[in-house]
Amino acid sequence: MNGSTIQGFSASDKTQTCRAGCGACCIAPSISSPLPGLPRGKPAGVPCPHLDEAYRCRLFGKPERPQVCSSLQPEPAMCGPSREAALTYLSKLEELTKP
Repeated sequence: MNGSTIQGFSASDKTQTCRAGCGACCIAPSISSPLPGLPRGKPAGVPCPHLDEAYRCRLFGKPERPQVCSSLQPEPAMCGPSREAALTYLSKLEELTKP
């Protein structure tokens, strides 16, 4: 990191693509809405069953991908500088927002 970039992010371009091999946003948070094959959603800390072995979403770009998943976009605060940082951040956020 050189001060103006975080892995996958640019200070001048606020867009980002998902970090290869991460999947933190599909593991750390609970999902209360129904998912294909999971009518009651998924608990926090459990990998979504639609992640492949490289932590990529098998439903990405398909109409059956839930809106809750499609609406979550990568951004520097959530993704941090590493997969571990993203998992920590999202796990803490999950804990702080539990009903």
